[in-house]
Amino acid sequence: MPRRARVDKREVAPDSKYGSKTLTRFTNKLMYGGKKSTAEGVVYGALTRIEVQARRDPLEVFDQALRNVTPLLEVKPRRVGGATYQVPVEIKGERKQSLAMRWLINAARARNGKSMQEKLAGELLDAFNNTGATIRKRDETHRMAEANRAFSHYRW
Repeated sequence: MPRRARVDKREVAPDSKYGSKTLTRFTNKLMYGGKKSTAEGVVYGALTRIEVQARRDPLEVFDQALRNVTPLLEVKPRRVGGATYQVPVEIKGERKQSLAMRWLINAARARNGKSMQEKLAGELLDAFNNTGATIRKRDETHRMAEANRAFSHYRW
C-alpha cells in the first residue's frame, strides 16, 4: 500500500457468457494460480447445474444468493486503555460483496462432494434458499456484532 497516493480500483470486464461484472469478480476470487479458464469452467459448470436443478435463470439465482449472504455489520478490535473491545461497525461498499464471495467460495471448498462444480452449485443453491454454511457464517457475524453493541460508542 502506498503511503501517499490512493490506489485506483481496476475495472473488471464483464464475463463473456452472462455479461456480469459481479460474476467476473467471483471467478477471479475462485481462481488458483492464474488458472482463469479452469475457474471459469467451474463457475459456468456450477451455473449450468443450478439451471437444471432450480429451473430458474442461473444469474438470478447467483445474484440472490450473493444478496442473501452479504453481511451488514462486522466487529473490529479496538484497543482502549489496555483493553481490547470488539466494536461493531457497518461494512462499507465493496467489502460487503467481497466478504460474501469469500465466504461462499470457502464454504463450497469445505463441502463434501465429487467436483468443485457440484460443491459450488450446492452452496449457491443453499444460499439462495437461506440455508447452509455461508448463511450460518453471516448470522454468526451479525450475532457477534449484536452482542457487542454496548461497545459501539468506541467506534472511530
